Amino acid sequence: MPEPLRIGVTGSGFMGRTHVDAAHKLESTRPVAVTGGTRATKLADDYGIDVEPDVQALVQRDDIDAIIIATPHWVHCDEALAAAAAGKHVLVEKPMATSVADAERMSEACASRGLVLSVGYHQRFRESNYRTRQLITEGAIGKVRCIQMSALFDITTMRQDTGFGGNWGWWTDPRSVAHLMNSAPHNVDLCRWWLGSDIISVAALSGTFREENPNENTTMTLLTFDDGTMSTFWSSSVLPEPGFTGEAFRFRIMGDDGIIDLDPYGQLQVGNATGMSTVYEQPAVGHDDSTSAFALSRMQAYCDQIQGFVNSIHGTTGGEGTAADGRAGVAAVTAMLEASATSRVVPTE
Repeated sequence: MPEPLRIGVTGSGFMGRTHVDAAHKLESTRPVAVTGGTRATKLADDYGIDVEPDVQALVQRDDIDAIIIATPHWVHCDEALAAAAAGKHVLVEKPMATSVADAERMSEACASRGLVLSVGYHQRFRESNYRTRQLITEGAIGKVRCIQMSALFDITTMRQDTGFGGNWGWWTDPRSVAHLMNSAPHNVDLCRWWLGSDIISVAALSGTFREENPNENTTMTLLTFDDGTMSTFWSSSVLPEPGFTGEAFRFRIMGDDGIIDLDPYGQLQVGNATGMSTVYEQPAVGHDDSTSAFALSRMQAYCDQIQGFVNSIHGTTGGEGTAADGRAGVAAVTAMLEASATSRVVPTE
C-alpha cells in the first residue's frame, strides 16, 4: 500500500475545514499544514497540523505532495500556479477560476509538469447523482431531451449561523464576479457527466435583488448541449422565506421513454407509462447546518472525491472532476453573464 499522500490546504473557512477533515478521515491521505484566513491557527490546532504564514511557504514544504485550494475564487489561479511551480498536485474547489483564460493557465501549468489537476465536483460522489448517471447511461428513460434545473435558497440563513464563522465578505466582493460562479458549476458538471455531452450555447438574464451586492445573485438561463439536449436553469441565493420545497438543488429530466425527478437532498424518482417509483432517497446531508456539516452523511462525498484525486495521482481512474471539466464550468458561467449583458445567445467556445 502506498504511503499516505501528504496534503496542504489553502483556506481555513468552511471548505478549508471540510477538506482537512476529509483528508484526516482517509487512510490514503494525511493533512500536514494549512494557510490562509483568520481561522487557520484554530483549524491547525484542531487537527494537530502546522499553520504556514502564506501560500509560498506551504507549497515549498518538502513534506507535502499535493495542495487542496479552498480559498476565495479569485485567488484559485495564482495558488494553483504556485503549487504547480513547486511540483505539487492540485485539487481546486469549484469554480476552478473566474475566467476561462485563468482556467487554461492552470491546466497548462500542471500538464506541462506531469501533475494532476482535479476540480472539486463532489456531487459526482453522491449516491443519487451517481445512480442518475447509471439510469441515463443504461437508457432507462430513452434519449434525454430536456432538463429543468433549480438552485434556489436564501443565503441569509447560512450567514446567520454563527457556527460557520467568517464574515462572508467574499460573497459581495466584486472579484467573486457572480453568485453563479458558486452556484452553476455543479449543475453544469452533473449534466455534462450524465449526458457525456458539452454545452455549446447559452442564453440568460441575470439580476441582483434584495441585498446590496455588486455581483449577480439571480439568473435564469437556457443551455443547449451538443447532442441536442436543452436545459433551463434557475439560480438564486435570495429566495424569500418560506422558499420552494425541494428546489434548493433539483433536476427534472425528460427522455423519449420516461422521466427522472431528482432531488439530490431527497428522492430520486423514475417515471414511465406505469407510474413513478422511488429508486433512492438521500439521507439528510446537513450541509446548511453547522452542527451537522461534518458528519459522515455530508463528508463521505468529499472523502470519496479526495480518494479519487489520490487514485488519479497513482495512475488509476479517479472519477473526480478534471481540468477540462473545471474549464467547462467556468466557460458556461461566463457565457451566462455575457449573454445577459449583451441580450444575445453566446457560444461557450
